[in-house]
Amino acid sequence: MSDCDWIDVLTAECDRSSQTKVAARLGVSPAVVNQCLKGSYKGDMPRIEQLVRGTYMGSTVNCPVAGVGAITIRECLDHQRRPFAATNPKRVRVWKGCHGGTCPHSKVGGAK
Repeated sequence: MSDCDWIDVLTAECDRSSQTKVAARLGVSPAVVNQCLKGSYKGDMPRIEQLVRGTYMGSTVNCPVAGVGAITIRECLDHQRRPFAATNPKRVRVWKGCHGGTCPHSKVGGAK
């Protein structure tokens, strides 16, 4: 697949449903989706690409700390956005991995 295949998928999903529904599923505003489709989005385009790849294209990464092997990119990004909560050992381990710089997929920790 090409580097821009995710834009084609984003376009197809918006055509199939709506920009508002796609935005809600991605966790971004409809304006972000609209600007991405028009090529005028000035924000974090790699993040949007990863959201599309993880949500609609099934792209995965191997999570070195969750203990489950491959997870979707969307799950990975969701883990990174969650606040710290000591509700169970796995959640603490994942938060530390995401925010402590030990995960190569982290966009929030020291490893980038």
